[in-house]
Amino acid sequence: MMKILLLEPYYTGSHKQWAKGYQQHSINRINILSMKGQFWKWRMHGGAVTLANKFNQSQIQPDLILATDMLDLSTFLSLTRKKTSTIPTAIYFHENQLSYPWSPTDRDYQENRNKHYGFINYTSALVADHVLFNSKYHQDSFIHEAHLLLKHFPDYNELETLSQIEKKSNVLNLGLDLKRFDFHQTNYNGPPLILWNHRWEYDKNPETFFNTLFQLDSDGIDFRLAVLGENFKKSPSIFNQAHEKLNKKIIHFGYCESFNDYAQWLWKSDIQPVTNIQDFFGTSIMEAVYCNTYPLLPNRLTYPELLTKEYQLEHIYKNDTDLLIKLKDAIINISKIRKMKFGAISKPYDWSTMVSVYDQLLLSFID
Repeated sequence: MMKILLLEPYYTGSHKQWAKGYQQHSINRINILSMKGQFWKWRMHGGAVTLANKFNQSQIQPDLILATDMLDLSTFLSLTRKKTSTIPTAIYFHENQLSYPWSPTDRDYQENRNKHYGFINYTSALVADHVLFNSKYHQDSFIHEAHLLLKHFPDYNELETLSQIEKKSNVLNLGLDLKRFDFHQTNYNGPPLILWNHRWEYDKNPETFFNTLFQLDSDGIDFRLAVLGENFKKSPSIFNQAHEKLNKKIIHFGYCESFNDYAQWLWKSDIQPVTNIQDFFGTSIMEAVYCNTYPLLPNRLTYPELLTKEYQLEHIYKNDTDLLIKLKDAIINISKIRKMKFGAISKPYDWSTMVSVYDQLLLSFID
């Protein structure tokens, strides 16, 4: 049994679920050193100092350090070198700030200060002994954008360091606690129910999602809509527009305060049209698919690699027009769809399967 120190300066949401999930399912002893999940930019700048102080004051003696992408690993290791110089390190990328699309309204983006966060990710990957990405698409996009970043500088670009990162990289898909949904199954027999269960942010491309539904409504197609997901004060205005235009179609609109409510809406939902322009894995999608929601996914990002070829023809769309066609077809054939089972697509990512993959790979890092 290994002793693993898991460093997470942004301990909330999917980051928290992943850390706790691995801790609960692994045969190894996982010690989580974390900070509250807020002020993400400050966590990337200052989180390493705080976690280094916590670690230096502790009696923790790990066999392996496993950090996440929100940590400036270079700074952490420099501040703890008396204790960590002989301990192997790995960094797990849930996301990265090199290929993550920035909001045009972000001040750092407007004032061209956004590249520093990507550089933190780059140096963290460079200093780590092992680099882990939650999808192949994520790994490829990181290397590509890092190349563009380094070329941006006037000299000493150090482009050869990217091959060093590639050589020590592995794809390690997210582990998900999908079986917890089994205890919340429920039935729904109304008109076809369309699902949104993502964050209410621009990178999930709500404009295309709702514009597609506006067209469905204009064409006289009957459906219902459940809009879930975490929302924020500055959510895109299209959500308010949709609330007005689709008011008679909406049967839920807003964040689910309890997991039971969230899980039951997933089990009730029939179709999940996904329009995201950013997603390094697709947790919310795999959760819905596990609950037998019919997915319609764009032919981009990580989605093609999540589906085997037998599912791609039916569930992958080429463009917005193709999405509308496939969505109409799914609604017309809703009786057939409700008899189908899609759980096999997402089951490989449940912790019951993934934990052994994690344990074996991480064990190889200390052998």
